[in-house]
Amino acid sequence: MQEGKISKRRRMYEALMKAAMWISVACTCALVAFLILYVLVKGLPHISWSFLSGKPSYLSGNIGILPDILNTVYIVLAALLVVLPLGVGAAIYLTEYAGNKQVVGVIEYAAETLSGIPSIIYGLVGMLFFCQFLNMKTSLLAGALTLVIMNLPTVMRTTQESLKTVPWSYREGAFGLGAGKWRMIRTVVLPGCVDGVITGCILSVGRILGESAALLFTAGFAHALHGIVNGLSSSGATLTVALYVYAKEQGEFEVAFAIAAILMVLTLVINLSAVWVGRVFEKRRRI
Repeated sequence: MQEGKISKRRRMYEALMKAAMWISVACTCALVAFLILYVLVKGLPHISWSFLSGKPSYLSGNIGILPDILNTVYIVLAALLVVLPLGVGAAIYLTEYAGNKQVVGVIEYAAETLSGIPSIIYGLVGMLFFCQFLNMKTSLLAGALTLVIMNLPTVMRTTQESLKTVPWSYREGAFGLGAGKWRMIRTVVLPGCVDGVITGCILSVGRILGESAALLFTAGFAHALHGIVNGLSSSGATLTVALYVYAKEQGEFEVAFAIAAILMVLTLVINLSAVWVGRVFEKRRRI
């Protein structure tokens, strides 16, 4: 009798836990679906070719986001060109070269702390250091360097965890064949963890696209159309900053929702790309 009561209570407890988990999953999925559908329904009808390929004209009243799109591309490319070598190089040093575990622990703790700092603080520091101390003024380059500091922990940690998944037997086999340290890393370790590097790169692009607080202080609000060289040294608004300006400063909520829909689609594409890349490299490993 006692065992029957215990088993009955256990079944009831498991049933309640399963119901709670299903309710949590349903609420999460419903919230995500609601946000995506709401933004797309409100924004997609206002997207047109003239909207995507034009620039703002205050005399005619036309609104275009081509300068904002180009500024976003410029800042993404500039940030990735700096953060990828730094992040991958730091991960290789910590995993393959660093022998002092205390130093490794301090660097990892510093990276985790950096990833948890609010972005508005990065913007303030970037404004004081890059814009004023280094005299870069308000520019896309200052914003890109600020984003480098923000995304460095992401690239470093994802690459480091991917490096740790490469079996040590591969390294020992390379050493046994007479390969040096760097040759072993370049020909054996890095090809085996390229999925982690690409995943970190994709995640960094997603964070750069969605960042606005740090860029408000460093990149500026301008909607001017520039080439990549002149654009990096000039003030410019990315898509997220333009969304803020149109919604908060100008009250153009239709334009803001159109930009939000574009950012939502880009975010979905980036996340799906990260999942797809991970599966592709996982299949290659199995083969």
